[in-house]
Amino acid sequence: MLLIKRLFLPHYSTNHTVLTMIKKRLFALAFLAFSAVFPTFSQQKPNIIYILADDLGYADLGCFGSKKIKTPVLDALAAKGLKLTRHYSTAVCAPSRACLMTGKHLGNCEIRGNRQAPQTGYGQMPLSDTAVTVATVLKNAGYATAQIGKWGLGEPGSSGEPSKKGFDLYFGYTDQVLAHNHFPEFLIKNGSKVFLNNKVKYLDSADWHKGRGSYSLMKKDFSQDLFTAEALNFISAKKSNPFFIYFAPIIPHDNGEAPKGEMIESPTTEPYTNEKWTEDEKRYAASITYLDKEIGKIVAHLEKEGLDKNTLLVFVSDNGPKQSDIFESTGGLRGIKRDLYEGGLRVPFVAYWPGTIKAGLVSATPTALWDFMPTACELAKTTCPKTDGISLVPLFSGKNTQKRDYLYFELYDGGNKQALLMGKWKAVRTKIEEGKPLPKLELYNLEIDPNETKDIAASNAAIVNKMEEIMKKEHSYNRVFGF
Repeated sequence: MLLIKRLFLPHYSTNHTVLTMIKKRLFALAFLAFSAVFPTFSQQKPNIIYILADDLGYADLGCFGSKKIKTPVLDALAAKGLKLTRHYSTAVCAPSRACLMTGKHLGNCEIRGNRQAPQTGYGQMPLSDTAVTVATVLKNAGYATAQIGKWGLGEPGSSGEPSKKGFDLYFGYTDQVLAHNHFPEFLIKNGSKVFLNNKVKYLDSADWHKGRGSYSLMKKDFSQDLFTAEALNFISAKKSNPFFIYFAPIIPHDNGEAPKGEMIESPTTEPYTNEKWTEDEKRYAASITYLDKEIGKIVAHLEKEGLDKNTLLVFVSDNGPKQSDIFESTGGLRGIKRDLYEGGLRVPFVAYWPGTIKAGLVSATPTALWDFMPTACELAKTTCPKTDGISLVPLFSGKNTQKRDYLYFELYDGGNKQALLMGKWKAVRTKIEEGKPLPKLELYNLEIDPNETKDIAASNAAIVNKMEEIMKKEHSYNRVFGF
């Protein structure tokens, strides 16, 4: 007791007040020791819901500058959470999803273009048997896992089937061509077809899509409604242990196989019915507002189940918009989907985690889809496989991430191309042809020219040479494509 008193009190005394203080401090120490052994709810592994929109432009959300499209739910989540203003995709669908799942940038990722599987001619190139996904890592860390929506990384029976890549449940489209139709004939649930109440017309099987392109003559079951219902059911069923939901809507991707005026397959034009826009423009905006409401349902359900304060919700897009339009979807940035200019690569990022992520955080730190793997591993307190990403967890409290020297991109879709982001410098190379000399790099200073309007490569030879060396180092030959 004498030692304890001397440790806790500079002026040793034996009166009652002093003894009471000693007891209180001993109790506090005991509580801290107990908490270290038995973590509080906030210290448990968090649930993770990662939402990946399809073809949504950088500035298609109100919180990222849209003046015409209403997204009140996501705007509120951004205000209460974290907004990243320089988050990068790969500029097109399948590669973005592969980079997201594996934590690899496009120089190392297995899938670098929207190519059909050579074995069947339909469905996309599958992830290989050896590819490790974030779902596999999280499942091994005790998470229940679900993939809901669009997959596009392997058909049922292939090496890339979601059930072989760490997902306990998958529901939606495995083939992204079928995913063009928002009112499909069927969806896939754990390898089996679930037929819907829609009447579908398939197009000529001699075309590039091998007869999988389609549009619907009778539209009753909207795929997004079914995706949201599946997510809510999974949350309720798995609420007693940590869960990971990879939620991949197909909004606002168009249906290129549908007749003109019906290519954007929103079930409604509200609240834009009276706007003086084309039918597809009304439905484009309406589909994004519809998705915003569906995300609101997920947030409300988390609150109802008492899970909101232990759930990280992230919203991102897989690439830039398909075209420049009246909505100024790129926010003035150069390029669109399939371009490695900022308008094709840069996508909105919102992270919401009440009580953990500080409200109103905004960061211009360059980040990318392949940062999700190390981020999820840190949150799950598990070992991360070797990746090209960095953890974004420090950004959740307004701190700096691990130092990153550059971000590398390459793409085999709509022309072979490369890009490198290094500090204020952005290098782009287009029109690469296998077996021919590499075209010269374009160079832009994003600090003073964020829209990439002036190529200054000729006056910055030293920077160009340095970026050339990095791009050569980061490119590895792909198992199918390469230059």
